[in-house]
Parts: sequence; C-alpha cells; structure tokens
Amino acid sequence: MLKNTVKFLFSILIILHFNVYASNTIQIIKKENKGSDTTLLVIAGIHGDEPGGYFSASILATHYKIKSKNLWIIPNLNKNSIQRNVRGINGDMNRKFAKLKKNDKDADIIKDIKKIILSEKVSLVLNLHDGHGFYRKKNQGNIFNPNAWGQTCVIDQCNLKQNQPFGNLNNIAISVKDKMNKKLLKQHHSFDVRNTNTKFDDEAMQLSLTYFAVTNNKPAFAIESSKNLSSLSQKVFYQLLAIEEFMNIMKIKFSKDFKLTEENISKIIKNYGTLGINNNIFINLSNIKKSLSFIPIKLNSNDFKFSNPLGSVRKKHGYFKIYIGNKKITTLKPDYFKISKNCLKEFDVKIDNKISKLKASEDFFVKKSFKIMAKDNIRVNIIGYKSKKQKNENNINIKYKEMNKWYAVDKNKKIYRVEFYKDDKFCFMSKVHFK
Repeated sequence: MLKNTVKFLFSILIILHFNVYASNTIQIIKKENKGSDTTLLVIAGIHGDEPGGYFSASILATHYKIKSKNLWIIPNLNKNSIQRNVRGINGDMNRKFAKLKKNDKDADIIKDIKKIILSEKVSLVLNLHDGHGFYRKKNQGNIFNPNAWGQTCVIDQCNLKQNQPFGNLNNIAISVKDKMNKKLLKQHHSFDVRNTNTKFDDEAMQLSLTYFAVTNNKPAFAIESSKNLSSLSQKVFYQLLAIEEFMNIMKIKFSKDFKLTEENISKIIKNYGTLGINNNIFINLSNIKKSLSFIPIKLNSNDFKFSNPLGSVRKKHGYFKIYIGNKKITTLKPDYFKISKNCLKEFDVKIDNKISKLKASEDFFVKKSFKIMAKDNIRVNIIGYKSKKQKNENNINIKYKEMNKWYAVDKNKKIYRVEFYKDDKFCFMSKVHFK
C-alpha cells in the first residue's frame, strides 16, 4: 500500500532537488558532478508547437543519470505557448535575441535564458526543435527539399575562434549526423547538416538563440526532428539519439533506465506522472478522468508540484487546467476550503476485516470492503458513496457496489476519493483503490 505513495514522494523530491536556478520564469534541471566545469545545456520548448523537443527534454531529466561532467536541462522554455500548442503566443520567441521591445511579454524569459547561456560553466548549447519536412540538398518534392528543416543538425557557421573547446561546429555536426544515420528507424529519416551561414545569408536567424550563443563564443546547435514523422515517439527517438551523440563527443558519461526504442519511448511519454496539491492531495495523472469536481483547495496560493518536468497549471474561468507539455490531462473544478493546521497525521482503516494504520494522504487497496476509523473529531467524506443519510461517513463499512461510478477518479472507475475534515477545514485526501 505504501509503494505508490513512496514512489510519488521520491519523484517530487527529485524534481525539487534539480530546480536550483533562482528564476521565476525558467525551470532548469541541473545534473552535476563535483569538480567539473564541462556542461551541456539542453533547451527545449522555445516553440510551443514542437513537442518532440520538450518531451525529449523531459525524458532526459527523469530517465538519465549523468555519471561525469554536467547536464543542464530547460524542458519548457515557452510554457504558456506549450500549453496552447502554438509557436508563440507573444510572437516568435526565437526571434527576440538581438532586439527586444521594452514591453515584450517574453522579456523576462529572454533575459534569464541569456544569462544561463552566458554562464561560465556552459560549454555547449543544444536547442531542440521540430521542423517541417525532410531536409535534402537537392529538390525531391514538397517534403524532401532544401527549404525543409526536419532531420537536420543546424549550425550558424562552421567554426568559432581558434582553440575554443567544441568550436569546430561543422565537424561536430557531421560526426553527430553520421552516427545517427547508422541507427535510423526508416531509411528516409536520414539526417544532414544545415549550415545557415547566418551572418551573411539569413537575417531571421541573426535574431535566434543559437546565433546569440555563437556570437558570444558559445558553441551552439539546433536539432530539428521532422514534423512529418509519423509519431511523437519517433521525434523523441531522434532527439534523444542526437543528444546522446553530443554527450559522447563531450565525454559526458551517462546511463538510462530504458532501451532507446520507439516502443519504449511511447510508453514513457504516456506516463504523465503525479501531481501533488498543497502537500495534502496526490493524484496519479496517467489514468485520470477528463475532469474532477469539488476538489478541496485554498482560495489563493495553491502549491502544485508535478513529478513530470512538463507539468503545468492554467487557471481559466475558475477551473484549473492540468497539462503535461501540450497535452491537457484533466480539469479540476475547485471547492474552496481553509486548510486545517491541527489535523491528524495518521488514521486507522479496516480493510477486508483487517485494521491498518495509514499516514495522512496515503492510498489503500481493497478487495471487498473498508471502514475509515478516524479519531479526533474528524469528519470523513467518501466521494461517490451512494448513501447520504449521515454527514459523517466515518465508521461506516463500504463496498464497491455502494459507490456511484460517476465519481471515480480514474477511467476504470476503481479509485475513489476519501476526504478528511476538522472543524469545517480540509485536512487531506486519501484514495481507496478497489481491486
């Protein structure tokens, strides 16, 4: 019974440990080793409608272990645009690195990301994108042509100043491309190097993140998986493949807890992780209904914590929209309560005729029936229990057939909320799982 709760809390602690950069605008996850100044900075989500990049960064943050040197990950630079699945709600963020209007709504983000790029520790920058089509040096049709950006390693110029570590951009890009092309899922997915020769040939790219980096003598590359690939998992496959090759070039030792295959990536993407609210409500997002009503939270200053780096909240018309990247997972309809500061830390529950002592907010699993046996003048509200003869559902034996399935938390209609109150203030929520 403790397994899910422990796993959730551990995930939350990991995310909090990684978020060490003091910024109100940018989430940065740092995986560092003492004594090393070599750092790969991976930036994703500058364009909100390019999920291959930010889902790759999320997996990099949660499933990779860095054994030497350093990896910094910014998984969702343009969070508001990611939620809405658009390129940029305030214009193209990747065209704001040379000039920036004073009243630009992205100004704080741009200023902060520039500071991070210019950090002395940062040795190489990768900016993750999804681009149209499949780049080919010769025209082979509407999708395969020189104007396409997909399946490319993009550089702004061939070299930085002499003796700059990782400054031979062209050679590095060619090496990455050649190694990736030995591991293609399909032959027409082949990668190539696209040199925009930005200083002389591309005015738009002169405003970009990577050009800002190289003009400040920071090696920078853009990785563009194709928007025309058949699945998100294919996009993520190639992004991670490219990132691994760059880590190899930088001699960053790493391991991961999965084999890099399209099938495994698909499974990981669908695992949305968990959400904690105010440290007294914990919800698994992977099997949740499209909406949940009467969620007991505070009127203001609610604390949402996700185990998935792409987790975010958008409040609209009084409801809380829960996102993982550009995917809206559920909508929470609030029921506002004050939070009790003097509530019980644990409670007794009789599960299938056996009494167990559980911690506050801990879930429990039932085959036949359960009875909450809380003390200290606690009121129990079992959401979905059909009988409403009593306001307090403490010390009532409850079976699955007595639950209104409409109130289930999960799509399989097996999980139900058990809420605890004291003096009309909310304490915490546990959940009963019927087997």
